[in-house]
Amino acid sequence: MVLAAGLGTRLRPLTDDRPKALVTVAGRTLLEIALGRLREFGVREVVVNAHHYGEKIVAYLAANGNFGMRVEVSREEELLDTGGGLKKAAPFFLAGGEDEAFLMHNVDVISSIDLGRMAEAHAELRALVTLAVAERETSRYLLFDEEGLLCGRRTKGDAEAEMVRPAEAVAALAFSGIHVVSPRIFGKLSEEGAFPILDAYLRLAAEGERIVAFRADGAYWRDLGRPESLLAAERDLERGMAAID
Repeated sequence: MVLAAGLGTRLRPLTDDRPKALVTVAGRTLLEIALGRLREFGVREVVVNAHHYGEKIVAYLAANGNFGMRVEVSREEELLDTGGGLKKAAPFFLAGGEDEAFLMHNVDVISSIDLGRMAEAHAELRALVTLAVAERETSRYLLFDEEGLLCGRRTKGDAEAEMVRPAEAVAALAFSGIHVVSPRIFGKLSEEGAFPILDAYLRLAAEGERIVAFRADGAYWRDLGRPESLLAAERDLERGMAAID
């Protein structure tokens, strides 16, 4: 699933007349880049959620033959946030049963994270959800215990952390906007309407579910949610620090 329904407010004025997914980096849209990354790892079926200028995403995919993939668009009349958007797309993922895990990828993230290895780690650890994380500075940290299990979160500058499970020692890591999720989660999402998926993950972790970290410290990663980030990514591509092919 490519999460592309956001308003892209941080990218204004670029998103005044288009969805965030159709903003370009080095001549390619963020959506094309995300789909290309997924295709590299054997993904051939994708659902893209859409809200802001959603009709432009539908037309763009049709004009490009869905980039050789089966792509469905989950239209959101009202923004459902990451958790509500995922829950709305449940039929797409449950069609294959509850055993086949799927990737969820923010459209405004570019990285060299090994998605294949991440999926393997998810299966090996028998996780409900696996989150790509790294040790870097961020405004909001996820906290993991010695076994790599989600146990809380902390906002930068806050003295107190929000702990959902006890832990003797914690690692404060930055989330990279990439998840591997087991379809079993749909039977556990009691939240309704619009809700952030990380809130649901923390609730599920408190209930004993295995929400685990996949360390991607050495990988290239950039959030493309701001105009200056787009320019930085283009410079990285010119220097050979990143690749989008």
